[in-house]
Amino acid sequence: METKETIIKLLKSTNRPGMDKLIEAMEEGGFFTAPCSGGNHLAEEGGLAKHSLNVLNAATDMSLGLSQGELMPKELKDSLTIVCLLHDLGKMGQYGKENYVENILKSGKQSTSKPYKTNPDLLYVDHEVRSIVIAQQYIDLTEEEQQAILWHNGLYGNFRYQIQGKETALYLILHFADMWASRVLEGEAL
Repeated sequence: METKETIIKLLKSTNRPGMDKLIEAMEEGGFFTAPCSGGNHLAEEGGLAKHSLNVLNAATDMSLGLSQGELMPKELKDSLTIVCLLHDLGKMGQYGKENYVENILKSGKQSTSKPYKTNPDLLYVDHEVRSIVIAQQYIDLTEEEQQAILWHNGLYGNFRYQIQGKETALYLILHFADMWASRVLEGEAL
């Protein structure tokens, strides 16, 4: 699986202490096989990993302007890698429970319009919060990385009223890259 190897290589390139343990937890938790959504963008096996890599690719393209034509500082590059690849980490689930399970209709077949549904056996916690909690069990996130992950859904998320006037460059890049990946690259808006 090319996507999996690429993500692992990129996460390890940050040299963040504890990253090997986090990657192990991602493998055990199903990050690389989980769908990204129930019936929207990349609602397919492995969709979560594909989406995360799409977000990083979009963010990398957008962030080139921050370095004003020079090489991007390693700290910013590492933070972008971490927030882009881990922003939806909570969508893999937690406590040994998947976040998404097959949506089986009364006919006994899996729905084609919404192939997955939120696991009714997993208590509801915003995936943004779950993402931070899981990541922080293994690696330290900076304050700015936490904020970017927590607010990455922007005005579409539950934290929309707290954002105005408190935006950071990292948050803005992650939010727009996430929207660009899901709406344009992955075809939700097409």
